[in-house]
Amino acid sequence: MTESFPRQHARTRGFTLGAPRSFTVSDDGRRVAFLRSMAGDDPVNRLWLLDTSAGEEVVVADPVELLADPGEENLPPAERARRERARESGGGIVAYAGDPGLTRIAFTLDGRVFLADMAEGTVESLPAASGAFDPRPSPDGQRVAYVSGSGLRVVDASADGLDRPAIDEPGDTVSWGSAEFIAAEEMGRSRGFWWSPDSQRLLVARVDTAGVPVWHIASPADPAAAPVPMAYPAAGTVNADVSLAILGLDGRRVEVGWEQDAFEYLARAAWAPRSNPVITVQSRDQRTVVFLEVDPDTGATTEVARQTDKHWVELVPGTPTWTGERLVTVEDRESARCLVIDSNTATPDALQVRSVVSADEHRVVFTASDDPTEVHVWHLDGDGNLDRLSDWAGVHSAAAGGGTVVVVRAAGTDREAAVEVVTPTERMSIGSEAATPSLSPSPQFSVIGRRDLRTAVLYPSDDDGADGDSLPVLLDPYGGPHAQRVLKARSPFLVSQWFADQGFAVVITDGRGTPARGPAWERAVAGDLAHPVLEDQIDALDALAGQHPRLDLGRVAVRGWSFGGYLAALAVLARPDRFHAAIAGAPVTDWRLYDTHYTERYLGHPDQNPEAYTRTSLLELASGLSRPLLLICGLADDNVFAAHTLQLSQTLFEAGRPHQVLPLPGVTHMTPQEQVAENLLLLQRTFLFDSLDIGPQE
Repeated sequence: MTESFPRQHARTRGFTLGAPRSFTVSDDGRRVAFLRSMAGDDPVNRLWLLDTSAGEEVVVADPVELLADPGEENLPPAERARRERARESGGGIVAYAGDPGLTRIAFTLDGRVFLADMAEGTVESLPAASGAFDPRPSPDGQRVAYVSGSGLRVVDASADGLDRPAIDEPGDTVSWGSAEFIAAEEMGRSRGFWWSPDSQRLLVARVDTAGVPVWHIASPADPAAAPVPMAYPAAGTVNADVSLAILGLDGRRVEVGWEQDAFEYLARAAWAPRSNPVITVQSRDQRTVVFLEVDPDTGATTEVARQTDKHWVELVPGTPTWTGERLVTVEDRESARCLVIDSNTATPDALQVRSVVSADEHRVVFTASDDPTEVHVWHLDGDGNLDRLSDWAGVHSAAAGGGTVVVVRAAGTDREAAVEVVTPTERMSIGSEAATPSLSPSPQFSVIGRRDLRTAVLYPSDDDGADGDSLPVLLDPYGGPHAQRVLKARSPFLVSQWFADQGFAVVITDGRGTPARGPAWERAVAGDLAHPVLEDQIDALDALAGQHPRLDLGRVAVRGWSFGGYLAALAVLARPDRFHAAIAGAPVTDWRLYDTHYTERYLGHPDQNPEAYTRTSLLELASGLSRPLLLICGLADDNVFAAHTLQLSQTLFEAGRPHQVLPLPGVTHMTPQEQVAENLLLLQRTFLFDSLDIGPQE
């Protein structure tokens, strides 16, 4: 019997299993480390190493050999939280860290610290404390620092080495060495400690959540289980108090000082490539970011550079860094997000820079888009010459070190994914074991409307258009900041194509607020996350109807998850004249219930701009519901809490408005569980058929 797409998609975790990922290149370019499982349905990741001189891939560490049952790890709560923040759905070795030369690589399994020694060809379990996570070798490879419980510890890099605390502190609200929720969820900082280049000191973050409101995640399916408390900084409330100290292996401690009242967010920290650490701090209103160099002997800080914006300063991955002695940042200038070197714009207005991959005295490697639907890898040499390293159209990412660049191309709709390792003398590939989807998406891309909206339309795979019958329309957007759906890659369209194959014309639009269209485009949602994004979906639908006459605008549904769920519910609540049914998965329904950093960036502080929160709240629109609405929420979701869905449901019920609610016990903001992922698609299909009064296709 042929396996259904929903089952295949669930079993392969969205076709991510078996694909190589998490690349790191040694500082001399001779080694490339990465993770990959053995098959497209194997969730256990192994640690691999490629020798670029020999072109040979070898398994460095295999959880199947290191653990009695690699599928049943006893993960520490902090590691579970880290995986949720990273949207990690795999198992086995899911993260690792090495010394600069990748001669020693540390990772955890089952809360234990392991160290792989490339020279000896061994993998040893170090005598570390239980419940370990985020182990990182010192640059000289002699020690491994890691977090256990609320403290930071250091263990010698040998099976009989000494394990000792670096720092800990009594109290339930204080931790050392971990990233707080806001840093990991919204700022892209998953780390809380950093080794000095001489391996003698550590820069360590202290987090105190004493002032942060405590929310609880209950398990209604298990009434005997105690609710899990979580410090959650909702918009307008108190953030965690984050500070830094420099700890010497000799026991010395130096406090790092900066204006914490003015700059309460610690966005970045790094020691290399400078001899002194550099930290990035951001104001609560996010309109100012300051780069500070730290004197490791005194803790005093000196301003290196400052960025300001009347709306917000974007935090760009990989910055700040240095090319030789020149500062590398990314800044919004006029119509572009530009690579900037020592205050000088280094990229043309046609490029929108997305991240800095690496920098040394010879070059800067970064990712950027000259077309919003594509992402490419670029190289800027010391003379200012710009070169694109990714050859094919599509979506690319990269890792680099020494003279080696790993260029990763996501699978396109017309080609498979590929990983190419480019050295100064040759090119080689890293293979994939990912499964091949049972369907092939065929999006039709368009640039339409007065705002040049990027859109994609998908028809049923077996539809040649000959009969000319109209098709019900399903909008399948994300539609909000920091994410895109209209990309020249395969993954964004797999589920959309399956829905199309059920008899829909599926429409996807990236409207205002989404990336890669320039600063003004992203800031068009400042103060209003509702009206611009919904208006763009309607404008795209109307413009596409002229090009695609088979779109039945009398039968239009919309589905989405997270911000897409918010947009879906907004559509039927605000514009029932245009949208006839909606599926809202994990939707934000009242922005006062979402976190500080994300929400206040766009809507401001609720005490200072309350009308923005009223204007964008779905609760304010609930009494007007007149269309079928399915709300879905994970009861264990610690990002968009179930309270969002339940409060909207309560408001709808009190207004006498029929709707459906699907609560998912034990499910977080992700849905990697096979049965959940499969049945979610099937249940959504049934809801859409019933709501639009259509039957399943043969």
